[in-house]
Amino acid sequence: MSKRLTVKKAQKAIYDIVIEQSYDGLSEELKTIGVSGKKLCIVTDSNVAPLYRDTVKAELEKVASKVTVFEFPAGEESKTLDTVRKLYTHLIEEHFERSDMLVALGGGVTGDMTGYTAATYLRGIDFIQIPTSLLAQVDSSIGGKTGVDFDQYKNMVGAFHMPKLVYMNLTTLTTLPEEQFASGMAEVLKSGLIKDGKYYEWVITNMYEIHEKDMEILETLVEGSCNIKRIVVEKDPTEKGERALLNLGHTIGHAIEKLKDFKLLHGECVALGTVAAAHISWKRGLLTDEEFFEIRDMMVGFDLPISLDDLTPEEIIAATKLDKKMENGTVKFILLNSIGKAFITKDVTDEEMEAAINFLLLTDLED
Repeated sequence: MSKRLTVKKAQKAIYDIVIEQSYDGLSEELKTIGVSGKKLCIVTDSNVAPLYRDTVKAELEKVASKVTVFEFPAGEESKTLDTVRKLYTHLIEEHFERSDMLVALGGGVTGDMTGYTAATYLRGIDFIQIPTSLLAQVDSSIGGKTGVDFDQYKNMVGAFHMPKLVYMNLTTLTTLPEEQFASGMAEVLKSGLIKDGKYYEWVITNMYEIHEKDMEILETLVEGSCNIKRIVVEKDPTEKGERALLNLGHTIGHAIEKLKDFKLLHGECVALGTVAAAHISWKRGLLTDEEFFEIRDMMVGFDLPISLDDLTPEEIIAATKLDKKMENGTVKFILLNSIGKAFITKDVTDEEMEAAINFLLLTDLED
């Protein structure tokens, strides 16, 4: 079984998202995008390399003239310009030219950093995404957002640079640590909340099968989230408008992520930020009690946090003001009119944020 989605720009196909259950079809996909005879560099981290580097390298060597590997220490702390500098050095020493390509094999950190390197090496070379985490498969590998963190400011340096191919092997999800799988589920739930209430309810209905990693269910799960992101990205490839909807939960989430020194996973922070955004929506009368508490409680159902400690509202609100999505000194916020319908606003007050953050600091499932 396999699935294919095509991302277009101005009605013209620019790359395919291929969803498979092995890497057996990878070399044929590479032939269709003109990789034959080129040099390829696999960029991967110390966690993913032992699992998939050799299998993917063997597939790439069926079509490439040469395949090199650049491996870096796993973790958000490696997503820096210093790691990019080391990758530039590797590419220069291996004589990579503008016609050659990079291959991002791993999670969101690997994909973002590889994409940024591709966007800037020799003023831009092509790259391929081979995401191995749920978060990367349903979100970060799609849409061409690339970047690195800068002095604890998340994704502050980056570029829009579309991949030539996104190839997913769903069986990689069976080797993911449970907390990493849960982190990806935050982005899955977010996808449904912003654009597709029926998909959101399907995810909730199939909670048990998702936890059991039923492959047929995972295929539908990943395809559903990818399709939502495809639709949004096609309408707004460089985030001039509607694409900002994908940032539900990210304003407060990124602030928490930074203040926690990235010790919480990205998806965990998005879950907290989504509950906070839903709280603001609820207090404005946009969500019913039932809708709000379902959003909160479903985070728990997918092993995501809904409460927070060790931070103050003042710290978090101050950190939101440093977010790269600020416009004219105003925090851009994504709120919900209902489940499946999100909107962009710039009128969220510090008082509303404080009330939502206090809810995170005080909440438990008995309230």
